[in-house]
Amino acid sequence: MEPIVPIATEFYSKENAKISHTDMYQLLDNEEDESVILRRGTNFIFAIRFDRDFMPEQDVVRVRFAIGPTPNISKGTRVILPISAKKRHLPKELNYWSICLQSIQGNVITVQVNISPYAPIGIWKCSLQTNIAGTKGRRVDYDIPHDIYVLFNPWCPLDGVYMENEVERQEYVLNESGKIWCGTFKQPTGKHWVFGQFNESVLPASIFLLEKSELPHSQRGNPVLVTRSLSALINSRDDNGLLEGCWDGVYANGTSPFSWTGSFAIMEEYLLSGGKPVKYGQCWVFSGTTVTICRSLGIPCRSTTNYVSAHDTDCSMTIDKYFDIFGNLITDSELINCADKCWNFHVWNDVWMARPDLPPGYGGWQVIDATPQETSDRVYRCGPASVSAIKKGEVGFLYDTPFVFSEVNADVVHFKEDEDSESGFTKSSLNKYHVGRKIVTKHVGPTDHNGDSDMYDITDDFKNRENTREERMAVLNAIRGVPAAQNIYDLPLEDSNDVFLDLVDIDAVPIGQSFDVTVIIENKSAEERNVSMVLNASSVLYNGIMAKEIKKARKIIKVLPGARETFKVTVQPEDYLDKLVEQGLIKIYALATVDETKQTWSEEDDFTMTLPTVTINLPEVVGVNEACDVQFSFTNPLNMPLTQCTYTIEGPGLQMPKSHKYRTVMPQETVTLQHTFKAKKAGERNIVISFTSSEIRNINASKSIRIQN
Repeated sequence: MEPIVPIATEFYSKENAKISHTDMYQLLDNEEDESVILRRGTNFIFAIRFDRDFMPEQDVVRVRFAIGPTPNISKGTRVILPISAKKRHLPKELNYWSICLQSIQGNVITVQVNISPYAPIGIWKCSLQTNIAGTKGRRVDYDIPHDIYVLFNPWCPLDGVYMENEVERQEYVLNESGKIWCGTFKQPTGKHWVFGQFNESVLPASIFLLEKSELPHSQRGNPVLVTRSLSALINSRDDNGLLEGCWDGVYANGTSPFSWTGSFAIMEEYLLSGGKPVKYGQCWVFSGTTVTICRSLGIPCRSTTNYVSAHDTDCSMTIDKYFDIFGNLITDSELINCADKCWNFHVWNDVWMARPDLPPGYGGWQVIDATPQETSDRVYRCGPASVSAIKKGEVGFLYDTPFVFSEVNADVVHFKEDEDSESGFTKSSLNKYHVGRKIVTKHVGPTDHNGDSDMYDITDDFKNRENTREERMAVLNAIRGVPAAQNIYDLPLEDSNDVFLDLVDIDAVPIGQSFDVTVIIENKSAEERNVSMVLNASSVLYNGIMAKEIKKARKIIKVLPGARETFKVTVQPEDYLDKLVEQGLIKIYALATVDETKQTWSEEDDFTMTLPTVTINLPEVVGVNEACDVQFSFTNPLNMPLTQCTYTIEGPGLQMPKSHKYRTVMPQETVTLQHTFKAKKAGERNIVISFTSSEIRNINASKSIRIQN
């Protein structure tokens, strides 16, 4: 008798997807190239049709699964499951691959398979092998053409990414849009972003990226190693990864980071180009695409913004800034390290997972960072670093915990040029301008389209409150393991300071209006004091690099005993409008020396120019495939025209990313734009709009609409 021959299979991709919580993926709608998308730790059914009736006593059928170029049983990349008529139920302990025979109907059998919760994620291939029981005759091999995507499973308690709270799973795995926080710690601004993790090109692009890594397939079941690989692959510095970064403001032959409204266009361009890095990204773009890729693979992920984020290049646990005798910040020198920076904000990602490689208590949220800042093991990547370890100052735990600890805890040290000092500089302050001023993410739940009430302050998760004993203990705990930091913290502070100085904070300024830079000086001594003051206002890139000097003022101020004086400089719109850069950020340095006592003081502040408000008008409800008009408007607040204008509109299930050029907008003109789309999927959907020009960038807004069948 000849072996039974398989002639067709049915994987019930949409029915199985509901069990696996993968029914949102648009790949399932492609009838020409049917894909199967499952999560590990779940079971699924599929049917096999043979060329004759199946006879369980004599027909031997083996189902084989394999992943990678050289699948191996001992490495977990090959699985062979024999079908037995005696095995009609899956075992109760579903912690390994297993199979059972559900039904026999002539030449069609239905089987149920359980995927190991520890299986490597990626594209698996399935094949069948048949022969006759008790014989060594001919075997028949049958390759099933479907790609079987196996993803992480945050619904499965045995999976390393298990997240118990269903509301959090809805936010961190299934939510297709949200916000990424920019601006300053005094004026956080939520940038609307479409993650679009279920769009048709996203999952193939995510797997394509993972295939470019050096991570063996046998280790792709470990979320720690997978996310570490992703943090390297999303930037292009070492491996032709997804995004090429650009921070010089010149975006020729590419797309400005401010023009992206979501991740889908980036992922699709990368996939269609065969892996050519997309131009360009900055930290929020790296973070937004990281959310997309992690959620597409089943890893709970959020975008997290750290305001006043330290970039410690010499592992000193401090951000060292050097000023010359004229009060100018030294940005380039062969004698001192000028590379330390404070980014006004920096956006990374937190991913949720167990950490069996660390002591108990260090699982949960872990920091990964795809923005290429410093190398880790000779590759531009960062993390995963345990948030719990960061808060405790446990910098010895993998991965890259010292760097992230510095980002949120380093002190800013100012050094002033001093010819009498052996080093050439004297420490002027261990500045109270602490880094890690505020750490935020989007709150679980609905997006606030009209404001920023959906901002969730998670600073306490990363660090103890400033100036508390616990905060200093964490810093000292970290310093113990970092020799380069100990010299800085051993430097003495001056104790003869009898003049109080304070730089008045500026929260935000509407773009096009003037602002004052003010320093309060109070002489607490019984003698006259002469204070040499320097004020400097400059535009800065969000990563802390100075762009253009806006205004500088010097003055010697005589302060009588017990008196109080104010030094104020007014900055007019014409002083700064042609000097602003992306994000509209301005940094102020104030430096002072008391002539009589040689007391030195320095302080810095930053703020952002607030952008015009966008009004969006669209119906509350519209039907699937029904034409819908969306209208948005804003007023140019400047007394100058907006030139080289473009706008982009996007919404998951509503509108693919689409960019349009727009005419010059005249001074004080109200702009009204209209766009028509047809919704493809029912449910609560978000539309995101972004407008940019040479004069004002990153005007954006979003609004929700309910789509009904």
